[in-house]
Amino acid sequence: QVQLVESGGGLVQPGGSLRLSCAASGNIFSIYTMGWYRQAPGKQRELVATTTGGGRTVYADSVKGRFTISRDNAKNTVYLQMSSLKPEDTAVYYCTIWATNQYWGQGLQVTVSS
Repeated sequence: QVQLVESGGGLVQPGGSLRLSCAASGNIFSIYTMGWYRQAPGKQRELVATTTGGGRTVYADSVKGRFTISRDNAKNTVYLQMSSLKPEDTAVYYCTIWATNQYWGQGLQVTVSS
């Protein structure tokens, strides 16, 4: 079994920052790509950012320059540093990893509001 434990969501004012974390545990031999998706009310889940084992990163255009994804391979953990947050960033954020299969976290609510 593989578990993804997410932390760091919450309520923040526009222009503020949050850091999301996601730790993977269980029967994992190697993790290839790690990433974050989000789903706003009434919208489809969309990619936010991914990072490969070699450190290559991909970002959605809407978050480039504001969000930074990073990973600690020794801890099987991926982070998402979010800055200059906007109300349109409000969504449930999901951690995902690609190992032998793709796995998803339970989701974290991030609300950007004054």
